[in-house]
Amino acid sequence: MSFRALPRCGGWRKALLAVALVSAALCIVRLAAKPPPDYGWLDFGDGAPEDACNCTKLLLQDPDEIDRAKVLSITVSFRAQTKVTDAQFMELAGDCERFRLLRKYAPFPLSREEARFPIAYSIVVHHKIQTFERLLRAVYAPQNLYCVHVDRKAPSTFLSAVQQIASCFDNVFIASRLESVVYASWSRVQADLNCMGDLYNHSAPWRYFVNLCGQDFPLKTNLEMVRKLRALQGKNSLETEKTPPFKEARWKKRYEVADGAIRRTEKDKAPPPVETPMFAGGAYIVVSRAFVRFVLEDPRARRLMEWAQDGYSPDEFLWATLQRMPGAPGSIPSNHRYDVTDVNALARLVKWQYFEGAESKGAMYPPCRGHHVRSICVYGVGDLGWMLQKPQLFANKFDTDTDPIAVHCLEKYLRTKALKEMTASPSSQSVISL
Repeated sequence: MSFRALPRCGGWRKALLAVALVSAALCIVRLAAKPPPDYGWLDFGDGAPEDACNCTKLLLQDPDEIDRAKVLSITVSFRAQTKVTDAQFMELAGDCERFRLLRKYAPFPLSREEARFPIAYSIVVHHKIQTFERLLRAVYAPQNLYCVHVDRKAPSTFLSAVQQIASCFDNVFIASRLESVVYASWSRVQADLNCMGDLYNHSAPWRYFVNLCGQDFPLKTNLEMVRKLRALQGKNSLETEKTPPFKEARWKKRYEVADGAIRRTEKDKAPPPVETPMFAGGAYIVVSRAFVRFVLEDPRARRLMEWAQDGYSPDEFLWATLQRMPGAPGSIPSNHRYDVTDVNALARLVKWQYFEGAESKGAMYPPCRGHHVRSICVYGVGDLGWMLQKPQLFANKFDTDTDPIAVHCLEKYLRTKALKEMTASPSSQSVISL
């Protein structure tokens, strides 16, 4: 072919453009024809003993199915099938790869959105390994960070089982310092503070901190939590309101621990070292990383914590008061119009026995469908449909020993929802490579 037969420069451009367009069209066709990745192996599916009940009907509050689940939960053979001991968990977690696979822990972030917003957790536990492991699995994501505080009084087999489970993950660890936790004493706060310090000093760039106990359980998927936390824009979410008169003795009188229990003395405490009033709240908090740094390092926060150590249930006034302290990251003003009740905070859904009743007659919530411990509802399957309508991230309390079906159905619902979110969201593409 002679040079005269070649097309002119403009012709070459048109030819190359046509080839590029055809190639792009063929690529689009191939991508469209390629089926989406199948992550069905992460779904819990059916086959567990708890699947003898229909979770869908239970979530829809079908009365007959609720009654059937209650009867099944107290059946001796069913309880034997669903019970897993400390030793059994130690054996199962002895082979970490098999444990993670069989228990279906998510091995990668389910979306870019979640990968870019890691959450740090403190989990304070002292017994019930099965309830703890179900909680860990339900909140687990590889981009998050988990500090587990085990009560020094816990059985050695329980501690060993938790250590074995934690050893299977790079982002789950036991607190560097363990406390002997006494109900309603400062030791409960110190357990969280120990984990706060460990988490803050860790290299992981987490955004928010959430404290849990072993009988909590999530009501939201990790993606839903990330979106709710991002919407806070650096603010915290916890109960903080004017202290009712009957609770003032908790920080006006001194308390001491003796023989493993806390008791009141008749000695008055010095006035609190704060400019704001004292506020009442709960033990559970959802706070920013900056707030955690404030708690650990700010001299005003440290003075308040030192003063609070001989109070009763200090966590139920400490966090609430720190949240109203001027200059605390994510705090709110101390004026009473900014008060936040537990109903309006994201931290925890708790059903108190003395607020239960007919909602049509002004009760805060319907009667507990499980049983009560210290006036708190330990949820049953009949509570599931109600709680999933609430805005809180977590609910308290659950117990797999008394109602494993409630935990099973809630966990199954959340996993199915998380996988649907994953396949529906554009941000879920190429998540394994993040």
